[in-house]
Amino acid sequence: MPATRNPIFENQAFLEQHIQSTLAFYEPRVYSPEGGFYSCFLDNGDCYDLHSRQLVGSARYVVNYATAYRLYGVPQHLEWAHWGLDFLNNAHKQRNGHYAWLLEKGTVTDTRVMAYGHAFVLLAASSCLRAGITTASTTLNNTFDFLEEYFWDASAGAYNDERDASLETLSSYRGQNANMHMCEALLAAWQATADPRFLDRAEQLANFFTFDLAAQSDGQVWEHYDSNWQVDMQFNIDFPNDRYKPWGFQPGHQTEWSKLLLMLNNERPNPKWLQKAQALFDKAMQTGWDEEFGGIVYGVAPDGSFCAGEKYFWVQAESFAAAWRLYKATDDQKYLQDYQRIWQWSWDHMIDHTHGAWYRVRQQDGSAIDNKKSPLGKTDYHTMGACWDVLEIG
Repeated sequence: MPATRNPIFENQAFLEQHIQSTLAFYEPRVYSPEGGFYSCFLDNGDCYDLHSRQLVGSARYVVNYATAYRLYGVPQHLEWAHWGLDFLNNAHKQRNGHYAWLLEKGTVTDTRVMAYGHAFVLLAASSCLRAGITTASTTLNNTFDFLEEYFWDASAGAYNDERDASLETLSSYRGQNANMHMCEALLAAWQATADPRFLDRAEQLANFFTFDLAAQSDGQVWEHYDSNWQVDMQFNIDFPNDRYKPWGFQPGHQTEWSKLLLMLNNERPNPKWLQKAQALFDKAMQTGWDEEFGGIVYGVAPDGSFCAGEKYFWVQAESFAAAWRLYKATDDQKYLQDYQRIWQWSWDHMIDHTHGAWYRVRQQDGSAIDNKKSPLGKTDYHTMGACWDVLEIG
């Protein structure tokens, strides 16, 4: 049911309280004494799978608790950041240096080696280092070096996507999603170390994907490419709802790139970052905002029609963070209005006002799809991160 109270969404106290209520949903049920953290929570908080650990989820919990400790100083959050980082390095990490994508009862059951997953290991290590966990610098540097050796395509200036467990076979698929999260992780590494190689690389990725490659797709960022970094319009064409590699333009990824460009602009101001951030965000809202039901849809086809009408939590969260950054960068009231309408729709439809945290996905009309609030990978890192981002900008 829609919430009965409409807060002032830009209010600092509201954002801080919302972060705390989200942390409180996970607090009593997330810690696993066997190592790492539980995932797979139903709406009411019951865990429906005690044994699966996905790399992205394991790393995102570390990001959550390292950031929470850095900002609020609660000792348990520091302990949990250590706990999660140790699980990454002692359970997910394999003898040849890669981090396994999926563990079930401690056994690797998905042998793919994913640049996307390793981006989050880099982000987790950077978050820990920022929180004062100095030993995380080893994980940070080793992960960057591993990605450099096995995934970096120097000729293109981007990261390849996937290898097999032996690390000998490289997939021909190339994608923007892993590179977008690498840009995010590299920015965090720069903030943690002040080492310019990380900021240089983040800028290189942003330029390649939002300018060079986007020129192939009318200025927007397409998801999929072939081994020569040419747009692949056929990849997953029958799967616009795929969780990690959907066909179509992703409005949430356009706004997420917008946010990253604005972060880059804060570190090394350049008018082109702000201009492109506005263009990506404006196009995403133009094509992705649902005028009938509200909220931002998951996927938009090249002809502008909705190819995936579902509303995902992360799309709304990344978009309100980008809207706020644009508002503060331009003082344009339309971005404040975008921030408020995204929040309002989310408040009414995406946030569980009974049990806490955000629903993962809703139907196009805002109604429930299932009762799985936090399947593998969802830790509310996006939602708390978006709130922290707004608070940081002020």
